[in-house]
Amino acid sequence: MGVKTMLPNYELGFYALVVTCAVVYSGSGIFEASRDSMNRKAFRDGIKPGWHYFGRKMDVADFEWVMWFTSFRNIIIFALSGHVLFGKICSMTVPQHRAVMYMLYGALAVLGSMGLVYLMIILSHCLVLYSVALAKQKWLCYVAGLCCLASFKVEPFGSWQSGFVTGAFDLQDVLFYGGCTFTIMRCMSFALESSEKKEGIYSIFDLLKYNFYLPFFFFGPVMTFDQFHAQVSTRELRRKDDEMKSIRVNALLHVGAIVAVDIFFHFFYILTLPSDLKFVTRLSDWSLAGLAYSNLVYDWVKAAVMFGVINTIARLDHLDPPQPPKCITMLYVFAETYVYDHLGENHDSIVKELLASVTTFAITTLWLGPCEIVYIWSVINCFGLNFELWVQKFFQLGPFAKLEAKMSGAMSRRVRAAFGAVNFWAIVLYNIPALNSLDFALLVTKRLLVTGFPVSTLSIWFITYCGVQLIKERERILALEEEERGDKAKVE
Repeated sequence: MGVKTMLPNYELGFYALVVTCAVVYSGSGIFEASRDSMNRKAFRDGIKPGWHYFGRKMDVADFEWVMWFTSFRNIIIFALSGHVLFGKICSMTVPQHRAVMYMLYGALAVLGSMGLVYLMIILSHCLVLYSVALAKQKWLCYVAGLCCLASFKVEPFGSWQSGFVTGAFDLQDVLFYGGCTFTIMRCMSFALESSEKKEGIYSIFDLLKYNFYLPFFFFGPVMTFDQFHAQVSTRELRRKDDEMKSIRVNALLHVGAIVAVDIFFHFFYILTLPSDLKFVTRLSDWSLAGLAYSNLVYDWVKAAVMFGVINTIARLDHLDPPQPPKCITMLYVFAETYVYDHLGENHDSIVKELLASVTTFAITTLWLGPCEIVYIWSVINCFGLNFELWVQKFFQLGPFAKLEAKMSGAMSRRVRAAFGAVNFWAIVLYNIPALNSLDFALLVTKRLLVTGFPVSTLSIWFITYCGVQLIKERERILALEEEERGDKAKVE
């Protein structure tokens, strides 16, 4: 109820004004804190010289961002450009064999970057999980796959396997564990899809073609085997109307986002500031809330950009990879397809949802590597996911359902947005321990809910409510546009 209800324009304008003023005010506090801390000794490792055009240092605390777009940018561009060029030639000359060519290029790239021993480790795990897939037993596929994943994430097995890979360069550990763990997830997808096949089984050659597709190999995202196999086996390569235009636009947007984030890091040290609790305690409640919020938003933007670049290349290869928001979480597609949706079904039952979420976060914990902060992150996020359903079920009870039925659509939307604002900050606080530190998360929670109550608590809640209303308005417009397109399709 209230999903497609429009609020008055003056009300939406007021919400937009409130959010804009709040962002400017909070941002000014973070900007001043960043300027004052530029030469602070405690931030020496996180703040380095940046673009000389700005005359300011840059926040380089995020290793992934620096790796992708600064330190190893040229190497990554070279490898992916070679893949695009090689793939284009194959698509034009031997489209029926392009999957084989992708596999050969990917395997050679892995061999050249990580060495023969690493390639043998990957192939050995592929062979083990392929052998398990021959039994066509789902439970056995899960057990074997999770055991293989644990062999990289639990000591001393992980160190034992990584010790076989000789040589040393800055990116070696990231590539080793990224390639190995994603290989396990792809092999599990292959095994589970093979168990669903009624007649026969896919060949090990199909598994290797799936696993050694270079754009997905080291960093994902996980594209399920059935989708990859169907799309890469298509011989007639045709593009939809304006598809190349869409690809070019997406590529330009990603380049623009990369430049914008780099510029942003010259003026706002959102990643480094939380590392010094003595310093951030001096910030106002609004600036502290803005710092926590900006860290979560940056994590979303980073993932969208990183996977967006990979997805753009995959689309050039005539594939349809997971799109935002599904590509943002590396395991989203795998967990959604084989665990969360499989156990939770329609996600309407409290018991099934609890089982699905606990199982999903248990696998995610193993994927991230068992440690204290990962345990804390998994537990609070699992609780939050279930608590959201509990609250939803509670308000679906008779008295509340009757009360909402008496409301107008606009009032129902306002009430839902009020609860949505609380849920949004719950998501922020659930994820800050993993993005920054547990101490910083506790500080933010204490300032917003205890020492800042009631002024800071209610004012930040109201600002978030205004932001949620703007998001809901955007969703309303998109829903109407989708409905119009559906009506036109029916007429045609």
